[in-house]
Amino acid sequence: MELAIDTSSNIAGVALSRKGEILASLTWQTARNHTVELLPNLVCLLQQARVELDSLEAIIVAKGPGSFNGLRVGISTAKGLASVLHIPLLGVNTLEAEAYPFAFTGLPLRPVHKAGHDEIATALYRQKNDEWQCLEADNLTTVTVLCLRTKQRTLFCGEIPYNMISEIRQNVGRRAIISPSEGQSRASSLAVLGWRKLNRGEQDDPVTLQPLYLRPPHITKPRAKTPPLADLREARESRNGNP
Repeated sequence: MELAIDTSSNIAGVALSRKGEILASLTWQTARNHTVELLPNLVCLLQQARVELDSLEAIIVAKGPGSFNGLRVGISTAKGLASVLHIPLLGVNTLEAEAYPFAFTGLPLRPVHKAGHDEIATALYRQKNDEWQCLEADNLTTVTVLCLRTKQRTLFCGEIPYNMISEIRQNVGRRAIISPSEGQSRASSLAVLGWRKLNRGEQDDPVTLQPLYLRPPHITKPRAKTPPLADLREARESRNGNP
Protein backbone atom coordinates (compact mmCIF):
# COMPACT_ATOMS: atom_id res chain seq x y z
CA MET A 1 0.00 0.00 0.00
CA GLU A 2 1.23 3.49 -0.88
CA LEU A 3 0.68 6.88 0.75
CA ALA A 4 0.73 10.03 -1.42
CA ILE A 5 1.26 13.50 0.07
CA ASP A 6 0.66 16.81 -1.72
CA THR A 7 1.37 20.15 -0.05
CA SER A 8 2.32 22.07 -3.20
CA SER A 9 -0.28 24.79 -2.74
CA ASN A 10 -3.22 25.92 -0.63
CA ILE A 11 -5.10 22.90 -1.96
CA ALA A 12 -3.50 20.06 -0.05
CA GLY A 13 -4.24 16.36 -0.15
CA VAL A 14 -3.29 12.84 0.90
CA ALA A 15 -4.24 9.55 -0.71
CA LEU A 16 -3.91 5.82 -0.07
CA SER A 17 -3.47 3.41 -2.94
CA ARG A 18 -2.67 -0.22 -3.59
CA LYS A 19 -0.42 -0.70 -6.62
CA GLY A 20 -1.60 2.64 -7.97
CA GLU A 21 -5.32 2.01 -7.45
CA ILE A 22 -6.85 4.64 -5.19
CA LEU A 23 -8.43 3.34 -1.98
CA ALA A 24 -9.12 6.62 -0.18
CA SER A 25 -8.21 10.28 -0.41
CA LEU A 26 -8.66 13.50 1.51
CA THR A 27 -8.38 17.06 0.18
CA TRP A 28 -8.62 20.33 2.05
CA GLN A 29 -8.09 24.07 1.63
CA THR A 30 -5.32 25.51 3.76
CA ALA A 31 -4.21 29.08 4.32
CA ARG A 32 -0.52 28.15 4.42
CA ASN A 33 -1.09 26.05 7.51
CA HIS A 34 0.49 22.87 6.15
CA THR A 35 2.67 22.51 9.25
CA VAL A 36 -0.25 22.09 11.65
CA GLU A 37 -2.77 20.49 9.29
CA LEU A 38 -0.87 17.78 7.42
CA LEU A 39 -0.34 15.21 10.17
CA PRO A 40 -3.88 15.43 11.66
CA ASN A 41 -5.39 14.95 8.20
CA LEU A 42 -2.99 12.10 7.48
CA VAL A 43 -4.02 10.36 10.71
CA CYS A 44 -7.68 10.97 9.84
CA LEU A 45 -7.23 9.31 6.43
CA LEU A 46 -5.51 6.27 7.93
CA GLN A 47 -8.22 5.89 10.55
CA GLN A 48 -11.06 6.23 8.05
CA ALA A 49 -9.45 3.63 5.80
CA ARG A 50 -8.60 1.45 8.83
CA VAL A 51 -5.00 1.26 7.73
CA GLU A 52 -2.08 0.94 10.14
CA LEU A 53 1.02 3.03 9.50
CA ASP A 54 3.24 -0.03 9.31
CA SER A 55 1.09 -1.37 6.44
CA LEU A 56 2.53 1.27 4.10
CA GLU A 57 5.02 0.04 1.51
CA ALA A 58 5.97 3.33 -0.18
CA ILE A 59 5.68 7.09 0.39
CA ILE A 60 4.99 9.32 -2.62
CA VAL A 61 5.29 13.09 -2.36
CA ALA A 62 4.81 16.11 -4.62
CA LYS A 63 8.26 17.69 -5.01
CA GLY A 64 7.19 20.91 -6.72
CA PRO A 65 7.18 23.41 -8.17
CA GLY A 66 4.92 25.05 -5.63
CA SER A 67 4.74 26.83 -2.31
CA PHE A 68 8.15 27.16 -0.63
CA ASN A 69 6.89 26.39 2.86
CA GLY A 70 4.29 23.86 1.74
CA LEU A 71 6.82 21.78 -0.18
CA ARG A 72 9.22 21.76 2.74
CA VAL A 73 6.52 20.48 5.09
CA GLY A 74 5.36 17.74 2.72
CA ILE A 75 8.82 16.53 1.76
CA SER A 76 10.11 16.60 5.34
CA THR A 77 7.13 14.54 6.49
CA ALA A 78 7.55 12.09 3.61
CA LYS A 79 11.26 11.69 4.33
CA GLY A 80 10.58 11.07 8.01
CA LEU A 81 7.96 8.42 7.32
CA ALA A 82 10.06 6.65 4.69
CA SER A 83 13.08 6.58 6.99
CA VAL A 84 11.20 5.36 10.07
CA LEU A 85 9.28 2.69 8.16
CA HIS A 86 12.28 1.73 5.97
CA ILE A 87 10.23 1.93 2.78
CA PRO A 88 10.85 3.55 -0.64
CA LEU A 89 10.40 7.29 -1.13
CA LEU A 90 9.31 8.69 -4.50
CA GLY A 91 9.14 12.35 -5.49
CA VAL A 92 6.75 13.29 -8.31
CA ASN A 93 6.58 16.58 -10.20
CA THR A 94 3.56 18.66 -9.16
CA LEU A 95 2.86 19.92 -12.68
CA GLU A 96 2.97 16.36 -14.00
CA ALA A 97 0.42 15.30 -11.41
CA GLU A 98 -1.73 18.27 -12.43
CA ALA A 99 -1.71 17.21 -16.09
CA TYR A 100 -2.06 13.45 -15.69
CA PRO A 101 -5.87 13.27 -15.14
CA PHE A 102 -6.30 14.59 -18.70
CA ALA A 103 -3.95 12.10 -20.36
CA PHE A 104 -6.92 10.29 -21.91
CA THR A 105 -7.60 13.26 -24.22
CA GLY A 106 -4.40 12.72 -26.21
CA LEU A 107 -4.01 16.52 -26.37
CA PRO A 108 -0.93 18.52 -25.40
CA LEU A 109 -1.48 19.26 -21.70
CA ARG A 110 -0.33 22.57 -20.27
CA PRO A 111 -0.44 22.69 -16.43
CA VAL A 112 -0.18 26.22 -15.07
CA HIS A 113 0.59 27.47 -11.55
CA LYS A 114 0.92 31.08 -10.47
CA ALA A 115 4.52 31.63 -9.40
CA GLY A 116 4.39 35.10 -7.93
CA HIS A 117 4.41 38.56 -9.50
CA ASP A 118 3.28 38.11 -13.11
CA GLU A 119 5.05 34.79 -13.64
CA ILE A 120 3.69 31.28 -13.96
CA ALA A 121 5.26 27.85 -13.66
CA THR A 122 4.41 25.54 -16.53
CA ALA A 123 5.42 22.44 -18.49
CA LEU A 124 3.96 20.42 -21.35
CA TYR A 125 2.85 16.77 -21.33
CA ARG A 126 1.04 14.41 -23.65
CA GLN A 127 0.02 10.80 -23.79
CA LYS A 128 0.56 9.32 -27.23
CA ASN A 129 0.28 5.65 -28.18
CA ASP A 130 -0.14 4.78 -24.48
CA GLU A 131 3.17 6.51 -23.71
CA TRP A 132 3.21 9.36 -21.19
CA GLN A 133 5.60 12.02 -22.47
CA CYS A 134 7.11 15.23 -21.14
CA LEU A 135 7.37 17.54 -24.16
CA GLU A 136 8.63 20.58 -22.26
CA ALA A 137 10.39 20.68 -18.90
CA ASP A 138 9.33 22.94 -16.04
CA ASN A 139 9.97 26.61 -16.66
CA LEU A 140 8.96 30.08 -15.56
CA THR A 141 7.25 32.39 -18.03
CA THR A 142 4.31 34.79 -18.31
CA VAL A 143 0.83 34.19 -19.66
CA THR A 144 1.51 36.68 -22.46
CA VAL A 145 4.56 34.74 -23.66
CA LEU A 146 2.77 31.42 -23.18
CA CYS A 147 -0.09 32.56 -25.42
CA LEU A 148 2.38 33.46 -28.16
CA ARG A 149 4.00 30.01 -27.85
CA THR A 150 0.70 28.11 -28.15
CA LYS A 151 0.36 27.17 -31.82
CA GLN A 152 -1.87 24.07 -31.56
CA ARG A 153 -4.97 22.97 -29.70
CA THR A 154 -3.90 22.61 -26.07
CA LEU A 155 -5.61 21.76 -22.82
CA PHE A 156 -4.71 24.17 -20.00
CA CYS A 157 -5.15 22.86 -16.46
CA GLY A 158 -4.15 23.62 -12.89
CA GLU A 159 -4.81 26.35 -10.37
CA ILE A 160 -5.13 29.10 -12.96
CA PRO A 161 -6.29 32.51 -11.66
CA TYR A 162 -9.41 33.82 -13.40
CA ASN A 163 -7.66 36.87 -14.84
CA MET A 164 -5.12 34.55 -16.51
CA ILE A 165 -7.93 32.36 -17.86
CA SER A 166 -9.46 35.44 -19.47
CA GLU A 167 -6.14 36.40 -21.05
CA ILE A 168 -5.62 32.88 -22.42
CA ARG A 169 -9.12 32.76 -23.90
CA GLN A 170 -8.72 36.19 -25.44
CA ASN A 171 -5.33 35.54 -27.04
CA VAL A 172 -5.38 31.82 -27.83
CA GLY A 173 -9.03 31.51 -28.79
CA ARG A 174 -10.32 28.11 -29.88
CA ARG A 175 -6.88 26.55 -29.58
CA ALA A 176 -7.26 26.72 -25.80
CA ILE A 177 -9.31 24.22 -23.83
CA ILE A 178 -9.30 25.31 -20.21
CA SER A 179 -10.00 22.90 -17.40
CA PRO A 180 -8.90 24.56 -14.14
CA SER A 181 -8.64 22.00 -11.35
CA GLU A 182 -9.13 24.39 -8.46
CA GLY A 183 -10.42 22.43 -5.49
CA GLN A 184 -9.44 19.06 -6.93
CA SER A 185 -6.84 16.74 -5.44
CA ARG A 186 -3.50 16.01 -7.07
CA ALA A 187 -2.79 13.31 -4.48
CA SER A 188 -4.55 10.60 -6.49
CA SER A 189 -2.49 11.39 -9.59
CA LEU A 190 0.65 11.39 -7.44
CA ALA A 191 -0.21 7.90 -6.26
CA VAL A 192 -0.56 6.57 -9.81
CA LEU A 193 2.58 8.25 -11.12
CA GLY A 194 4.56 7.26 -8.03
CA TRP A 195 3.53 3.64 -8.37
CA ARG A 196 4.65 3.67 -12.00
CA LYS A 197 8.08 4.91 -10.92
CA LEU A 198 8.29 2.27 -8.22
CA ASN A 199 7.23 -0.43 -10.66
CA ARG A 200 10.12 0.61 -12.92
CA GLY A 201 12.51 0.09 -10.04
CA GLU A 202 12.96 3.81 -9.37
CA GLN A 203 13.04 5.56 -5.98
CA ASP A 204 14.53 8.66 -4.42
CA ASP A 205 17.16 8.99 -1.73
CA PRO A 206 15.64 10.56 1.42
CA VAL A 207 18.94 12.36 1.98
CA THR A 208 19.15 14.03 -1.42
CA LEU A 209 15.48 14.58 -2.39
CA GLN A 210 14.84 18.32 -2.32
CA PRO A 211 11.90 20.56 -3.27
CA LEU A 212 11.90 21.67 -6.90
CA TYR A 213 12.03 25.46 -6.90
CA LEU A 214 12.09 27.33 -10.21
CA ARG A 215 13.10 30.48 -8.37
CA PRO A 216 15.27 30.73 -5.24
CA PRO A 217 13.18 31.50 -2.15
CA HIS A 218 13.13 35.11 -1.00
CA ILE A 219 15.21 35.36 2.15
CA THR A 220 15.28 38.62 4.04
CA LYS A 221 18.72 39.66 5.22
CA PRO A 222 18.92 39.78 9.02
CA ARG A 223 19.25 43.18 10.62
CA ALA A 224 22.66 44.18 11.94
CA LYS A 225 22.81 43.49 15.64
CA THR A 226 22.89 46.56 17.88
CA PRO A 227 26.20 46.60 19.77
CA PRO A 228 25.96 46.37 23.56
CA LEU A 229 26.14 49.69 25.40
CA ALA A 230 29.64 48.94 26.73
CA ASP A 231 30.91 48.30 23.19
CA LEU A 232 29.46 51.60 21.99
CA ARG A 233 31.09 53.46 24.91
CA GLU A 234 34.45 51.78 24.18
CA ALA A 235 34.26 52.67 20.47
CA ARG A 236 33.41 56.30 21.29
CA GLU A 237 36.28 56.63 23.73
CA SER A 238 38.64 55.07 21.20
CA ARG A 239 37.65 57.64 18.59
CA ASN A 240 38.19 60.42 21.11
CA GLY A 241 41.69 59.17 21.93
CA ASN A 242 40.82 58.09 25.47
CA PRO A 243 42.41 54.91 26.85
